[in-house]
Amino acid sequence: MYIRLDRIHRAVPVFLGIVTLAGVAVLLAWDVFPRIFPENAHDLLAAFPLTMIAFAYLAYQTAHRPPRAELVKAILLALAFLFWAANQFWPSLGYATLFNDVAIALFVLDVFLVMIGWPAASPDQSFAETYVEPDGPPATRLK
Repeated sequence: MYIRLDRIHRAVPVFLGIVTLAGVAVLLAWDVFPRIFPENAHDLLAAFPLTMIAFAYLAYQTAHRPPRAELVKAILLALAFLFWAANQFWPSLGYATLFNDVAIALFVLDVFLVMIGWPAASPDQSFAETYVEPDGPPATRLK
């Protein structure tokens, strides 16, 4: 079961998220003004937010202290972002296509696990929807 985080426990994931958003802003600035950046800067600028959001999400999940299966799912998603980041950072490396394909496989697996409701301990929710505990005693809830 997830716990609601107080400000102290939200601080690290939120800080990492803000740094990630700043990285996205710089990446988009490169798209508008590529000449003001060093040559080959795009590889780093594209990989940075992907790497940061992986760590921010893991920090967020760890602070919530989810069940083990939920943590495994969070790690799979973070790995997908890290493989995608590797593909962006080393686009000319021989393994770049493999990094990209592993990222795709992990993203697809993550969405599939959401669709089938794994792990069973997870509340039945769709992607970004929040779960609200039903009102009333357990005997009155529909199964």
